[in-house]
Amino acid sequence: EMKFRELKLRRDPNCPICGDNPTITELIDYDQFCGIPDAPEDPGVNPDEVTVQDMKKALDDPSLNIKVIDVRELDEFQIAKVRDVPLVPLSTLHEKFTELDPNQSYYIHCKAGVRSMKALYFLREQGFKHLKSVRGGISAWSQEIDPSVPGY
Repeated sequence: EMKFRELKLRRDPNCPICGDNPTITELIDYDQFCGIPDAPEDPGVNPDEVTVQDMKKALDDPSLNIKVIDVRELDEFQIAKVRDVPLVPLSTLHEKFTELDPNQSYYIHCKAGVRSMKALYFLREQGFKHLKSVRGGISAWSQEIDPSVPGY
């Protein structure tokens, strides 16, 4: 059984909504008001991410001038790594980011994509502009590009 309570309120003639001269006559766009950007056309696509296929192209074609960095920890790096990709652990990035060029384009990878997004957001706060996180990280690399790289 549902019960409702009803409250009776006196009308305020100065109310901006129901008063004698209302100034609020329609709802605002809360997404715009709060500064929330429009969602991408495909909700599964994040503009800050690239695929492991994109990462492979960047590694294979130096003319693209995209550097790839690995933000996993040393013990993970020793288990599995992608050729020619330097290690800059996320745990030390706040100290080491000054060794990176803020004008350089970077693809950032980790195990699955979570830490690389954290690194991307951190570096963006430091003024880096050309950053992409590799979706799926080394796990996707091992499955889709190079099965000789061990999964862990």
